[in-house]
Amino acid sequence: MDTSRPARRSFLRWAAAAGTAIAAPALTACGQTVGAARTTTQARTRPGQKVRLVFWTWVPMQKTVDLWNRTHPDIQVEMQTIPQNVTGGYQKMHASLTAGNPPDLAQVEYHELPSFMLVNGLTDLSEYGADDLRDSYVPWQWQQGVFDGKVYTVPQASGPMGLFYRRDLFAKWGIETPATWAEFEDAARVVKARGDGARLCAFAPNQPSWFAAMCWQRGARWVRTEGDTWVVDMDDDLSREVADYWERMVRDDLVFVEPDMSNAWYRHVQTGQIAAWVGPQWGDALLRGNAPDTAGKWRVALLPQWKAGQKASANWGGSSTAILQGSRHPREALQFAHWINTDRRAVDLNVSVGYGWPAATGIFSGSALDKPDPFFGGQRYNDVFTVSDRAIDTSWKWSPTTDADFSQLQDSFGAAIAGDGSLTGALADAQKSTVDNLRAKGLTARSAR
Repeated sequence: MDTSRPARRSFLRWAAAAGTAIAAPALTACGQTVGAARTTTQARTRPGQKVRLVFWTWVPMQKTVDLWNRTHPDIQVEMQTIPQNVTGGYQKMHASLTAGNPPDLAQVEYHELPSFMLVNGLTDLSEYGADDLRDSYVPWQWQQGVFDGKVYTVPQASGPMGLFYRRDLFAKWGIETPATWAEFEDAARVVKARGDGARLCAFAPNQPSWFAAMCWQRGARWVRTEGDTWVVDMDDDLSREVADYWERMVRDDLVFVEPDMSNAWYRHVQTGQIAAWVGPQWGDALLRGNAPDTAGKWRVALLPQWKAGQKASANWGGSSTAILQGSRHPREALQFAHWINTDRRAVDLNVSVGYGWPAATGIFSGSALDKPDPFFGGQRYNDVFTVSDRAIDTSWKWSPTTDADFSQLQDSFGAAIAGDGSLTGALADAQKSTVDNLRAKGLTARSAR
């Protein structure tokens, strides 16, 4: 993610993570058009012949790729920067699959993987030895790319959630770090009363992925599979509780209503008009890059809990390094994908440009993440995200129509904020549209209620 603007919308829109492997029948669509014009095959190379790979990503990892090219002269990688959104990057990927000229590798967010599986867009990496790499990665992130027992991607990074907050402003207004969402609301009322126009945080109606993470933490499960059937449960009691909470925060004017990572949001962060952000670990790069004058004033705490004493967390964002269907060098591509996500030098370079919480096991200790940070007042703030990462319920799943589902939810949120409907009503609308979207893909789907 670029530190000058949110690289991710999905690293973002999403969020990420299906905790368990999705069975192949649930991703088999009647009459679904196969998206890949050619299948992956391993090309033969002559002794001394260089292999050239193309890698598409929106994270500025050129220094990492340069390091690979210096240390692996026989396998050269060309990095090409793509937009990180559905109508840009992913549309380009799907078009390349259909045309039969895909890159060898591409960054694909976890929540997008089912949609690529639906069109035969990913290479079965188990055929090229990927199963032997399993122990190098955090289990739940590894599982994001496992479908019907076969490995289709190498996990890259995730986004465990935490609470970024301005310690100086909290002290000025007499606010203790909120341990529960009730205390968070109380803090918001204090800021409104004492903050001279400031607000505790913002609610972003254009970020259904963030809202999904809030429901994830509460214990909701928006989709699941039963055999070959997708079961949709977005309008459940737990999600409605989350919606009611944020609707009250908006109604009582306790938050700004604006897109996070927008110009207005950054101005509020820079000027202290926003005192906190419920965000992912990769948000550190956004704060550092866009509000440098606030250095030393920020701290990080665990997410507030719905009930005192709980230790629930959630994930927002997360990507894999995928070998798209049609590559002529899958073995070499897999070698690069594994290296870029596990080599300590590579991971440190990636972290420096905000690519997220590493998926490699044992990489935190001694890494660039494992030290006090002056921007956060000398706090070892990533220790908080280590705890958060361990508290993520890994049973959450994404549907293969997440983009369309979130588009509907975003539209309904926008209408509710404008006075037409409610956030809880938006969940009911999204529930129905998600079932319809799945069925439109030829998949079997039903509502949970």
